[in-house]
Amino acid sequence: MLERLGQVFRGNEPVAIAIELAVIWAAVFLMLRFLRGTRGAGVLKGVIVILATLILGLRFAETGSDTFARLRFVGEALVGTLALALVVIFQPELRQALIRLGQTGWFRGTDPRFAEMVPAVDEAVEFLSRNQFGALIVIERGVPLSDMTATGVAIDSVVSARLLESVFWPNSPLHDLAVVISGNRIVAANVQLPIADASSVPARLGSRHQAAVGATVETDAVVVVVSEQTGAIRIARHGAISEPIAYDDFALALRTALTAVEDAEHAPSRTESA
Repeated sequence: MLERLGQVFRGNEPVAIAIELAVIWAAVFLMLRFLRGTRGAGVLKGVIVILATLILGLRFAETGSDTFARLRFVGEALVGTLALALVVIFQPELRQALIRLGQTGWFRGTDPRFAEMVPAVDEAVEFLSRNQFGALIVIERGVPLSDMTATGVAIDSVVSARLLESVFWPNSPLHDLAVVISGNRIVAANVQLPIADASSVPARLGSRHQAAVGATVETDAVVVVVSEQTGAIRIARHGAISEPIAYDDFALALRTALTAVEDAEHAPSRTESA
């Protein structure tokens, strides 16, 4: 076995071997980091172990004879099947990866109108939080949200704290569901958001937080959610939701979320706190 292992590396330049191993390590590391905290992470680790075992077994079985011909045939068939299964199993994760690739800073710039909009949202969110008025504010970034806004009531007005407070005032005709902001304008209110899988948020957070996360699964939108029960403020993006954010820290947290380069490492972590 050691002799067969030596043949794998024999005849290759040390530098080439080092580069190959570094590329393989980087690819595996990036995949694990991207899937960290998702349901696919555990599956990927198991698949890597199986693939590594099969590939090494096939490598050592290549003796040039028919001694292990049947085992080699079965192993090669399994490797091909697993490769196809990976595409099916990780289809949601692959879709999100392609979406995030198109959302990176290299493909778009930061909207300067965010600077005008953030203070108004900050003032409104503090008011809503202190009074425990539930709210969902979706802020569009690079990916258009026209499909979402089509389900709501068109407004098309400059963002202001008073307007946001009025929309989410209890018993207001538009206080249910979400408001969508594009640039420095409120595009629509009473917007129905896609609901994320129940496992995406702690059970105690409820449907408003599930909707906040759901709006960020296939878009680069940033969603601000205010709890009606506790007044807690959270920010959702990348299919995850942050821990409660203090009033004094919210403006900075929102600016950071709006201007951050799209990368899984910067995604807020899921929390179980109420």
